[in-house]
Amino acid sequence: MLVLSLYNMTDKNVHTIDVSGKKLGRVASEIASILMGKHSADFAPHKIADVEVRVVGFNNMDISEKKHNDSIYKRYSGYPGGQTVETMTKVVEKKGYEEVLRVAVEGMIPRNKLRKERMKRLVLEK
Repeated sequence: MLVLSLYNMTDKNVHTIDVSGKKLGRVASEIASILMGKHSADFAPHKIADVEVRVVGFNNMDISEKKHNDSIYKRYSGYPGGQTVETMTKVVEKKGYEEVLRVAVEGMIPRNKLRKERMKRLVLEK
């Protein structure tokens, strides 16, 4: 299991995960599962779990060179012709591995009204 420590802090369970040497997709799915509250006995899909996930060790994540070149990240400014397409290499140069992991986790959380609140509970530490 990826969880390093679990302690109670103001009625919120805090999970610290070290992602060094781990694959991006496997770590992201584990984090998304914890953020949704699926690890707890009182899981309810319509409630936000009282958890916080702290992630450390980004620079040593196991990401292949093929994924660096083939993964595409799109964003849209809202203006005509405002779509920007970048590879993972460009995103890492601009914003770091934190952004890559954040986008991967966000893609694994259900797209509903709780998504924004669940993502607020993800803390990416340097």
